Amino acid sequence: MATASENTIPKIVVVGGGAGGLELVTKLGKKLGKKGKAEVTLVDSTHTHIWKPLLHEVAAGTLDSHEDEIEYLSQAMCSGFRFRLGRMNGLDRDNKQITVSPTLNDAGVEIIPSRTFDYDYLVIAVGSVSHDFGIKGVAENCMFLDTTNQAESFQSQLLETYLRAHTQGRPIQDGQLDIAIVGAGATGVELSAQLHEVSHLLTAYGLDEVKPTDVKISIIEAANRVLPGLPENLSEATAKELSKLGVSLFTNERVVEITDTEIRTESGKNIQAAIKVWAAGIKAPDFLKDIAGLETNWMNQLIVKQTLQTSLDDDIYAIGDCCACKWIGEDQNVPPRAQAAHQMASSVYKSIINRMNDKPIPEYHYHDYGSLVSLGRYSTVGNMMGNLSKGSLMIEGFMARIMYLSLYKMHQVALFGLFRVGMLSLSHLFRRSVHPKIKLH
Repeated sequence: MATASENTIPKIVVVGGGAGGLELVTKLGKKLGKKGKAEVTLVDSTHTHIWKPLLHEVAAGTLDSHEDEIEYLSQAMCSGFRFRLGRMNGLDRDNKQITVSPTLNDAGVEIIPSRTFDYDYLVIAVGSVSHDFGIKGVAENCMFLDTTNQAESFQSQLLETYLRAHTQGRPIQDGQLDIAIVGAGATGVELSAQLHEVSHLLTAYGLDEVKPTDVKISIIEAANRVLPGLPENLSEATAKELSKLGVSLFTNERVVEITDTEIRTESGKNIQAAIKVWAAGIKAPDFLKDIAGLETNWMNQLIVKQTLQTSLDDDIYAIGDCCACKWIGEDQNVPPRAQAAHQMASSVYKSIINRMNDKPIPEYHYHDYGSLVSLGRYSTVGNMMGNLSKGSLMIEGFMARIMYLSLYKMHQVALFGLFRVGMLSLSHLFRRSVHPKIKLH
């Protein structure tokens, strides 16, 4: 046994139940936890998991998070791991312990005290949060889509804004329903298309005092095109589709200040908006910055070796958005995408199993299978075989939509297995036949 004492089974702690973390702990639980070969624990600050690429749909109301969320306690019971509620806030590498802050209820009363958890192998998979780059007014005047709670808050504010306009008894004022999204990455682009669809659905469901044309949606991007991190042909196709939907695109516009009524750019533009969304950048959570002397970069990401072990401690791994791992063959780090988190989870799973059996540790090699961007029911665009240096194959329409949906199904299969996912898919089809197409409360 590599690090566990001779008289106890290894303790494996995974912090963060996002896409990578939950897939990893599920595989470890089934392989080791159920057989008593290891004590596998997941620590997360929330009770439930939802696939992060779906949060823009939760925000728009086209997806009810309570129908698609996964209860960590239920997943733990089925998969052979333990779940502990709490937010990691400290690390003691000498004693191999993590510290978890107290958990408070909505009234601020402590319901779970601060605790420590011992580990032999620690995997940090806490994802990312929005990065406002210190721009004035962002934190006070923008909404974010980092968590399910934030997405649900956005949906509530959106619906309240519509209801107020529908019943106010006077003409809708200029800018009253305008929505501005800062950041033209996948989140901002997909959210804009979903919001366009919502403007038509709410009218169809009876809020007909508000016309779709009353809602103006804008995207502001500092780069010279939308989806700046993806191939240019994909960016051009997406921009054309957004223009067809009437979404206003402001590229080459760096935001310098956000007030309660408008977004101000370096070039002097003032873009009015009643609802403002910040989707312009990410960073790892602040508590990771130089935690316990580990190496981090300017985005608070933990710097890892090609084995996904942190550069200064082989018993601590980092996966997903919170780690900085070199992309072999490219002059950049592995991008923060769901497919990367999925691949990293598989690599760390093999690494821990191999270490427990005194076998060589595999190196992680990111394979870019392309990118897909959903524009709601209107279109889906993407590229396959997406290695930046070797070109890619552009796909659009029905085939791209099917492949986009399959990404989520692959995540579900990793958690539940093929049969259960088949049953869940059938159940979803039946629900869609009786439920409204948008969350109306």
